[in-house]
Formats: sequence, C-alpha cells, structure tokens
Amino acid sequence: MRKLYIDNIRWATVLLVIVYHVIYTFNSVGVITNITDEGIPALDSLLSFVYPWFMCLLFAAAGMSAFYALQNKSGKEFAKSRAKRLLVPSICGIFVIGWFSGWVTDRTVDMFGENRDLIPGFVKYLIYCFSGIGPLWFAHELFLASMVLLLVRKLDKNNKLHELGGKVNFLALLALGIAVWVSSLLFNTPLIEVYRNGIYIFMFLLGYYVFSHENVTDLLVKFKLPLLIAAIAMGISYSVFWYGKNYTTPECLQSVFTNVYAWITILAIIGCAKAWADKENKFTHYMTKRNFGFYALHYPAMMMVAYPMITFLDLPPALNYILLLAGTVVLLVPLYELLSRIPVIKTLVLGISEKKNK
Repeated sequence: MRKLYIDNIRWATVLLVIVYHVIYTFNSVGVITNITDEGIPALDSLLSFVYPWFMCLLFAAAGMSAFYALQNKSGKEFAKSRAKRLLVPSICGIFVIGWFSGWVTDRTVDMFGENRDLIPGFVKYLIYCFSGIGPLWFAHELFLASMVLLLVRKLDKNNKLHELGGKVNFLALLALGIAVWVSSLLFNTPLIEVYRNGIYIFMFLLGYYVFSHENVTDLLVKFKLPLLIAAIAMGISYSVFWYGKNYTTPECLQSVFTNVYAWITILAIIGCAKAWADKENKFTHYMTKRNFGFYALHYPAMMMVAYPMITFLDLPPALNYILLLAGTVVLLVPLYELLSRIPVIKTLVLGISEKKNK
C-alpha cells in the first residue's frame, strides 16, 4: 500500500520551497539571489524559520520512498531509475532552462563588466547555465544519496542496519539529534554551501533505515503534539536569535541549536503527517504526480516573472512579494503541462520517459 502521507509531505514541502524562494528573492540578510531589489526585513524571519529543516525533510521523505521502491526493484533497476528521473534532468535541465536564471543575474549585476564584448556568446551561455543551477542541486544530491544507499546495502548484506533502525525507541530518536548535528559538520563543499553532503545523505539514510519502520513512525504519531509544540517554540526562538543575520552561513548551519531544532521539527512533521495527512484527493493526486516537475521548473518560472516585474514596474515591496508568488503559481502550471508534452524535452527536463507517458 502506498504511503500517502509521504507523498503529501513531499509536494507540500515543494510548495513551501516556492514560498521560500519568493521571500528569499528580496531578502535583506545578504543571501545571494538572482534579483537585487528592496524587501521587507521582517519577512526574513520566515526564511530562517524553515531553512534548517525543509530540505532535510525532503531527503528523509525520499529515503522512506526509496525503501518502498526497493521492495519491488533490484539495486540495478533502482540505480537506472534514479539516473533517468534525477541525474538526466538535473544535468540537462541546467542547459535547457537553467541558463535563463543566469541571464537574469547578468542583467541585474552585470557579470562580465567591461569584458562583455570580448567573451564569445557560447562561453556566456555556459556561464549562464552554471550560474543558473538553482534548486537543481537537490536532484544532484539526491542521486548521490541514492548511490550511497546502494553501496551501504551492498556492504550490509544481512540487512542488520535496517533491523537496528526498527528497534529505536522514542528516547533514541531524540538522541539521534546529536548524530544529525555531527553530520552537519561533515563533507560540506567549500564556497557552494548548498551541497551539505553529510547531513543530507544522513537524513536520506535515516529515512530508509529508521523512518521506514511502522513502529517508529507510530511513536511519532503518539508524541506528535509535544513534538509539534516543541518545534514551534524552538522555531520562534531560533528566528528571533538569528534575526537580521545570514542564516546560510556555516556558523549558523553547523550549530547545535540549528540541527536539534531541525531534527525535532522533522520528527513532528512526520508524526503529524501520518496522523492527519495519510489520505488522497484529486488535488493531492495531481500534486504528487507533478511534484518533481514543479520543483525543477518553479525557479525559472519565478525568474520569468521577477525580471520584467522589477525592470519595468516600480511597486511597493509588499506588492512585489504578492505579485511574484501569484505570477509564479499561475505560470508554473501551464509551463509544466506544456513541457511535459514535448518529446525529448520532457525527458531531459522533467525525467518523464516516453513509456511512462503512454
């Protein structure tokens, strides 16, 4: 039986990512964006409230989904599927649609300066592509985590790790927050801070080895309200503590407070989702089917709205947020439906195979 609450966690988090990027576009704390324009500093608190945990939650949910996928697939089949659905669109998408975000950046900050006329057009295009990777880093990291999982499964031939994951009690779950903090210190790429390999791969493995057990998630259902109250209280305190500061710096992301807060919030969301969101309707079914596509396309769609809005309109900051969010949502749906019907493009950008479409 499909775990509907996992699907709902994933698409709901993608919607949260879209809202996050709207506010992030006008942030006032020094996080680099493709658009430079005045924002409302108070709204930055919402960014610091969600940033520690929302992508970690996606990796944990993906790890849970990987467990169920591997019940019906061999390791080789799983790797092939991940390559088609993650690796291909995460690379090809950079060159098909990612360049636009880089082009917008060039229009706002003048990337080439006085040397613009000396640089060949193809070289500019490549620079646009690599500066416009945007949210596609998630697919790169998720593919890497999937390959690490296959390696761990191969080394753990007797499946001892999965058995051990099913034996954790509630206190052990809470104690894992320390392991989450340690993972945040490991394998982080220099300069490009979004590739936090240690914590993201660890969260994916926790999803596979721990959260895939019904008895473990039932514990989270049992303690969902205390966990939810603790997560909200910690989130408010966290946002106040980091108010006006860059919440993406290593100083912030590698602190004990950040990672314990992230872990408690993830436990709370999984417990609440299993208790209250293990259901499906037409809307959730629609969102589940288009989850990755909306994630991959939302940032280019946002730039298509943001660039002309900032260039040709002189709106109050509050209206910029509203118009950008509304415009992105309105554009995203037809953009996905169009690209998902174009042969080759739908495979390169969205990971949709011809066979699956039929």
